Amino acid sequence: MKFYFKQKVFTFRQRSNIFDEQGNVVFTAVGEIISLGRKMHIYDDTNNEVAFIQQRLLRLLPRFSVYIGGQYTADIVKEFTLLKPRYYIEGIDWQINGDFLEHDYSISCGGQYIASIHKRWMSWGDSYEIDIAYDRDIVMALAVIIAIDCVIDQSQNS
Repeated sequence: MKFYFKQKVFTFRQRSNIFDEQGNVVFTAVGEIISLGRKMHIYDDTNNEVAFIQQRLLRLLPRFSVYIGGQYTADIVKEFTLLKPRYYIEGIDWQINGDFLEHDYSISCGGQYIASIHKRWMSWGDSYEIDIAYDRDIVMALAVIIAIDCVIDQSQNS
């Protein structure tokens, strides 16, 4: 199942639409304007919150907690590395591998493919193609991808 993640270029509040292959908005990620640390809400096409992502403060390295259906699910943590950034997920048995600076990476579980993301370079604003293998993993995969995007965005803007 393919999705397309498009960040709006000129918005006061961080807002990203996630489209299906037919161009329909199926999810919207909205950042809070005033908050300590980054906070992102993911809404489905009927405007119900399906996930919440919150940056954990007072950490040496970036860490984001994911809540699905109001319940804590996992933490996405940036590892300490000297060359290329790496991430791991605490709370579920998913692994993340690839080139994060190029926005070209995949998520797997025990060697089984879960999702991948690829940046589309010739577009206005940041656009990504997301491929998710199973319906049951859509919300969690999107939350992981958005949390990693928040870390990359913060490091590029600081």
